[in-house]
Amino acid sequence: MRRPRIKPEHAPYRTAGGSIRIGGSVYGIAAEITDPAGWLWSLINAIDGTAGSAQIISQVCRAHPDAAEADVRDALETLIGAGYVEDAAAGVPADLTPRERQRYARGMQYYRWVDLTPRSSPWAVQRLLRNARVVLVGLGGTGTTAALALASSGIGRLHCIDPDVVDLSNLNRQVLYTESDVGRPKADAAVAHLRRRNSDIEITAERTQLVSPGDCSAAIAGYGLVALCADRPDELRRWVNRACLAARIRWVDGGYHGPLVTAGAYVPGVGPCWECLRAGELARLGLLAADRGARSGRLPKAPGHPATAVTAGLSGQLVAHLAIALLTRTSPVTPGTVYGFNLMVPGDPVVVSHQRRPDCPACAGIADGDW
Repeated sequence: MRRPRIKPEHAPYRTAGGSIRIGGSVYGIAAEITDPAGWLWSLINAIDGTAGSAQIISQVCRAHPDAAEADVRDALETLIGAGYVEDAAAGVPADLTPRERQRYARGMQYYRWVDLTPRSSPWAVQRLLRNARVVLVGLGGTGTTAALALASSGIGRLHCIDPDVVDLSNLNRQVLYTESDVGRPKADAAVAHLRRRNSDIEITAERTQLVSPGDCSAAIAGYGLVALCADRPDELRRWVNRACLAARIRWVDGGYHGPLVTAGAYVPGVGPCWECLRAGELARLGLLAADRGARSGRLPKAPGHPATAVTAGLSGQLVAHLAIALLTRTSPVTPGTVYGFNLMVPGDPVVVSHQRRPDCPACAGIADGDW
């Protein structure tokens, strides 16, 4: 790092108690640092992008003769490693066009703020997104919102799959479609709207139904991440899970059940797979699951899939967030975990997590991986 500079979004300040707060006030980003000798504040203020590391250390040591050079150096390296510092000398990557820089400027600022991984450039995350290849299955309530968010974010290659046509009843929640699309294949309508949203990326779609494990394997081949936003056929998640395990492809899935909105992230060889998680959750529910299954045969089932633009939109945005997190490592996500919200208890977040099962029929033979 040639000219270290505290990121603008992480501007430090002193608290009434005399400590230093850096990273703003958002939990998970901000940190509080004690500064009994006073030289840490001088160091942080010297990290302003005008000097190299050696000059910064020398400046602080001159101002604070009692500060050990090794301690100042360690503190500087710690701040850099913690993600609060960028290189003021890093230029905009030459392969990002002026149009891309204008389009994604606010996204760059967001990722610079939340990303605590040291990067060569504040535009590094946007380049990762531009180079990403994502296949999205299902263009319903969750899928249309996820597709819109991913296209807007600059995913370089987005391919969408859905077999259905737009129905008037879809318009209360499926945000890509308008009344003029009723009767039109969702794949055609979605790709047209997405291309109008972002013509700088490659967007394709096909009207087809995945009806077998082989279909799933063929559909995901050549992609770096799968966003599963469909729930038909019933075995679809199991097929996609096994296809992604075999191909070592990361994937996310999501949906809504009334006011309950959830999405999960999976990385082959890292944490439990979808089948591990499902088995663990069924075991946790115990007799409740069996009883619910028995009662479901006696109770009338609601027609359609109860949903609003809010529940569908939240699930789609959560799917897109997890997809971007897996692609870029900008947000802390634990693979093999389901996250969500219950709108009936909005202050109580939903997190479903279980251990990887050594006897899992899907991932027992998968070697440990990295992401």
